[in-house]
Amino acid sequence: MHAADAGNSFRYLDVITGLFVAVLLISNVVGQKIWRLGPLDISAAQMLFPVSYIFGDVLTEVYGYARSRRVIWIGFFANILMAVVGWIAVRLPPSPEWPNQQAFAAVMTFVPRMVAASLIAYWSGEFVNSYVMAKMKLFTNGRWLWSRTIGSTVVGQAVDSALVVGITFAGVMPLRALVRVTLSIYLVKVAYEVIATPATYLVVNWLKRAEGMDVYDRGTNFSPFAI
Repeated sequence: MHAADAGNSFRYLDVITGLFVAVLLISNVVGQKIWRLGPLDISAAQMLFPVSYIFGDVLTEVYGYARSRRVIWIGFFANILMAVVGWIAVRLPPSPEWPNQQAFAAVMTFVPRMVAASLIAYWSGEFVNSYVMAKMKLFTNGRWLWSRTIGSTVVGQAVDSALVVGITFAGVMPLRALVRVTLSIYLVKVAYEVIATPATYLVVNWLKRAEGMDVYDRGTNFSPFAI
Protein backbone atom coordinates (compact mmCIF):
# COMPACT_ATOMS: atom_id res chain seq x y z
CA MET A 1 0.00 0.00 0.00
CA HIS A 2 1.28 3.46 -0.90
CA ALA A 3 1.44 5.88 2.05
CA ALA A 4 -1.00 8.25 0.40
CA ASP A 5 -3.49 5.45 -0.26
CA ALA A 6 -3.94 4.43 3.36
CA GLY A 7 -7.24 5.21 5.05
CA ASN A 8 -7.72 7.79 7.76
CA SER A 9 -9.53 5.64 10.34
CA PHE A 10 -7.30 3.69 12.71
CA ARG A 11 -8.23 1.57 15.70
CA TYR A 12 -4.97 1.70 17.63
CA LEU A 13 -2.92 4.66 16.41
CA ASP A 14 -4.15 6.92 19.23
CA VAL A 15 -3.32 4.29 21.87
CA ILE A 16 0.21 3.86 20.53
CA THR A 17 0.64 7.64 20.39
CA GLY A 18 -0.47 8.03 24.01
CA LEU A 19 1.86 5.29 25.25
CA PHE A 20 4.72 6.69 23.19
CA VAL A 21 4.33 10.17 24.74
CA ALA A 22 3.99 8.71 28.26
CA VAL A 23 7.26 6.79 27.81
CA LEU A 24 9.05 9.97 26.72
CA LEU A 25 7.80 12.08 29.65
CA ILE A 26 8.55 9.45 32.29
CA SER A 27 12.01 8.87 30.83
CA ASN A 28 12.86 12.57 31.05
CA VAL A 29 11.88 12.76 34.72
CA VAL A 30 13.92 9.73 35.84
CA GLY A 31 16.73 10.03 33.28
CA GLN A 32 19.10 12.10 35.43
CA LYS A 33 19.63 9.14 37.79
CA ILE A 34 22.70 7.10 36.81
CA TRP A 35 22.92 3.59 38.21
CA ARG A 36 25.52 0.84 38.02
CA LEU A 37 24.78 -2.49 36.34
CA GLY A 38 27.91 -4.61 36.52
CA PRO A 39 30.55 -2.67 34.54
CA LEU A 40 27.93 -0.41 32.93
CA ASP A 41 26.77 3.04 34.06
CA ILE A 42 23.18 3.45 32.86
CA SER A 43 20.58 6.22 33.04
CA ALA A 44 17.36 5.20 34.78
CA ALA A 45 15.59 6.34 31.61
CA GLN A 46 16.78 3.12 29.99
CA MET A 47 14.09 1.25 31.89
CA LEU A 48 11.61 2.70 29.40
CA PHE A 49 13.17 4.94 26.76
CA PRO A 50 14.27 2.13 24.38
CA VAL A 51 10.59 1.25 24.13
CA SER A 52 10.07 4.56 22.28
CA TYR A 53 12.25 3.26 19.45
CA ILE A 54 10.24 0.06 19.34
CA PHE A 55 7.11 2.21 19.08
CA GLY A 56 8.85 4.18 16.32
CA ASP A 57 9.60 0.98 14.44
CA VAL A 58 6.00 -0.22 14.79
CA LEU A 59 4.58 3.15 13.73
CA THR A 60 6.78 3.40 10.64
CA GLU A 61 6.35 -0.25 9.64
CA VAL A 62 2.55 -0.29 9.99
CA TYR A 63 1.40 3.31 9.47
CA GLY A 64 4.25 4.75 7.40
CA TYR A 65 6.82 7.49 7.84
CA ALA A 66 4.36 10.39 7.51
CA ARG A 67 2.22 9.28 10.47
CA SER A 68 5.29 8.36 12.48
CA ARG A 69 6.56 11.89 11.85
CA ARG A 70 3.37 13.37 13.33
CA VAL A 71 3.71 11.24 16.45
CA ILE A 72 7.35 12.28 16.85
CA TRP A 73 6.30 15.95 16.75
CA ILE A 74 3.51 15.32 19.29
CA GLY A 75 6.10 13.85 21.66
CA PHE A 76 8.41 16.78 20.98
CA PHE A 77 5.86 19.40 22.00
CA ALA A 78 4.68 17.33 25.00
CA ASN A 79 8.25 17.38 26.30
CA ILE A 80 8.45 21.14 25.87
CA LEU A 81 5.21 21.56 27.82
CA MET A 82 6.54 19.40 30.66
CA ALA A 83 9.76 21.42 30.84
CA VAL A 84 7.91 24.74 30.98
CA VAL A 85 5.43 23.58 33.62
CA GLY A 86 8.25 22.05 35.70
CA TRP A 87 10.24 25.29 35.58
CA ILE A 88 7.20 27.32 36.69
CA ALA A 89 6.29 24.83 39.43
CA VAL A 90 9.73 25.12 41.06
CA ARG A 91 9.43 28.91 41.17
CA LEU A 92 5.97 29.05 42.69
CA PRO A 93 6.27 30.18 46.35
CA PRO A 94 5.96 27.06 48.52
CA SER A 95 3.53 26.85 51.41
CA PRO A 96 5.28 27.23 54.80
CA GLU A 97 3.72 23.89 55.80
CA TRP A 98 5.22 22.05 52.81
CA PRO A 99 8.71 20.74 53.70
CA ASN A 100 9.79 19.33 50.33
CA GLN A 101 10.61 22.44 48.27
CA GLN A 102 14.36 21.81 48.30
CA ALA A 103 14.01 18.18 47.26
CA PHE A 104 11.44 19.09 44.62
CA ALA A 105 13.68 21.82 43.21
CA ALA A 106 16.73 19.51 43.22
CA VAL A 107 14.92 17.14 40.88
CA MET A 108 12.80 19.47 38.78
CA THR A 109 15.40 22.19 38.30
CA PHE A 110 17.52 19.68 36.41
CA VAL A 111 14.64 18.62 34.18
CA PRO A 112 14.85 21.56 31.71
CA ARG A 113 18.45 20.66 30.80
CA MET A 114 17.52 17.01 30.63
CA VAL A 115 14.55 17.83 28.44
CA ALA A 116 16.61 20.11 26.19
CA ALA A 117 19.12 17.29 25.69
CA SER A 118 16.34 14.78 25.22
CA LEU A 119 14.51 16.97 22.72
CA ILE A 120 17.56 17.44 20.52
CA ALA A 121 18.64 13.81 20.79
CA TYR A 122 15.10 12.45 20.48
CA TRP A 123 14.26 14.63 17.48
CA SER A 124 17.45 13.62 15.69
CA GLY A 125 17.48 9.97 16.70
CA GLU A 126 13.79 9.25 16.13
CA PHE A 127 13.77 10.78 12.67
CA VAL A 128 16.96 8.93 11.71
CA ASN A 129 15.41 5.71 13.04
CA SER A 130 12.15 6.22 11.17
CA TYR A 131 13.90 7.26 7.95
CA VAL A 132 16.21 4.22 7.96
CA MET A 133 13.27 1.95 8.80
CA ALA A 134 11.14 3.27 5.92
CA LYS A 135 13.97 3.21 3.39
CA MET A 136 15.04 -0.30 4.35
CA LYS A 137 11.44 -1.50 3.97
CA LEU A 138 11.49 -0.28 0.37
CA PHE A 139 14.94 -1.75 -0.22
CA THR A 140 13.96 -5.17 1.17
CA ASN A 141 10.46 -5.01 -0.37
CA GLY A 142 8.94 -5.60 3.05
CA ARG A 143 11.00 -8.70 3.88
CA TRP A 144 13.30 -9.31 6.85
CA LEU A 145 11.62 -7.10 9.42
CA TRP A 146 14.37 -7.95 11.91
CA SER A 147 16.96 -6.28 9.69
CA ARG A 148 14.95 -3.05 9.67
CA THR A 149 14.17 -2.92 13.38
CA ILE A 150 17.75 -3.67 14.43
CA GLY A 151 19.45 -1.72 11.63
CA SER A 152 17.41 1.43 12.23
CA THR A 153 18.03 1.19 15.98
CA VAL A 154 21.79 0.77 15.54
CA VAL A 155 21.91 4.04 13.59
CA GLY A 156 19.22 6.03 15.42
CA GLN A 157 20.37 5.11 18.92
CA ALA A 158 23.97 6.02 18.10
CA VAL A 159 22.80 9.54 17.29
CA ASP A 160 20.45 9.70 20.28
CA SER A 161 22.89 8.34 22.88
CA ALA A 162 25.79 10.59 21.88
CA LEU A 163 23.64 13.72 21.90
CA VAL A 164 21.61 13.10 25.05
CA VAL A 165 24.59 12.17 27.23
CA GLY A 166 26.85 14.87 25.82
CA ILE A 167 24.33 17.67 26.29
CA THR A 168 22.97 16.47 29.65
CA PHE A 169 26.23 15.74 31.46
CA ALA A 170 28.83 17.95 29.76
CA GLY A 171 30.58 19.92 32.49
CA VAL A 172 29.04 17.66 35.14
CA MET A 173 30.95 14.44 34.47
CA PRO A 174 34.55 13.96 33.23
CA LEU A 175 35.07 13.02 29.60
CA ARG A 176 36.04 9.43 30.37
CA ALA A 177 32.83 8.96 32.33
CA LEU A 178 30.81 10.55 29.52
CA VAL A 179 32.24 8.07 27.01
CA ARG A 180 31.56 5.14 29.36
CA VAL A 181 27.98 6.23 30.00
CA THR A 182 27.35 6.84 26.28
CA LEU A 183 28.64 3.41 25.29
CA SER A 184 26.80 1.74 28.15
CA ILE A 185 23.50 3.37 27.24
CA TYR A 186 23.98 2.64 23.53
CA LEU A 187 24.76 -1.04 24.10
CA VAL A 188 21.77 -1.45 26.40
CA LYS A 189 19.44 0.22 23.89
CA VAL A 190 20.61 -1.96 20.99
CA ALA A 191 20.44 -5.11 23.14
CA TYR A 192 16.93 -4.06 24.20
CA GLU A 193 15.86 -3.88 20.56
CA VAL A 194 17.42 -7.24 19.69
CA ILE A 195 15.74 -8.96 22.66
CA ALA A 196 12.41 -7.30 21.84
CA THR A 197 12.48 -8.35 18.16
CA PRO A 198 10.15 -11.37 18.58
CA ALA A 199 7.62 -9.20 20.43
CA THR A 200 7.95 -6.52 17.74
CA TYR A 201 7.14 -9.13 15.10
CA LEU A 202 4.01 -10.16 16.99
CA VAL A 203 2.80 -6.57 17.49
CA VAL A 204 3.52 -5.52 13.90
CA ASN A 205 1.79 -8.53 12.37
CA TRP A 206 -1.20 -8.16 14.69
CA LEU A 207 -1.54 -4.44 13.96
CA LYS A 208 -1.30 -4.97 10.20
CA ARG A 209 -4.19 -7.43 10.40
CA ALA A 210 -6.22 -5.30 12.81
CA GLU A 211 -5.76 -2.08 10.82
CA GLY A 212 -5.91 -3.77 7.41
CA MET A 213 -2.87 -1.88 6.15
CA ASP A 214 0.82 -2.21 5.41
CA VAL A 215 2.27 1.09 4.23
CA TYR A 216 5.22 1.40 1.85
CA ASP A 217 6.66 4.92 1.68
CA ARG A 218 6.96 5.22 -2.07
CA GLY A 219 6.86 8.86 -3.06
CA THR A 220 6.78 10.03 0.57
CA ASN A 221 8.26 13.40 1.46
CA PHE A 222 10.87 12.47 4.08
CA SER A 223 11.48 15.99 5.34
CA PRO A 224 10.97 16.01 9.14
CA PHE A 225 9.26 19.39 8.82
CA ALA A 226 6.52 18.31 6.42
CA ILE A 227 3.88 17.77 9.11
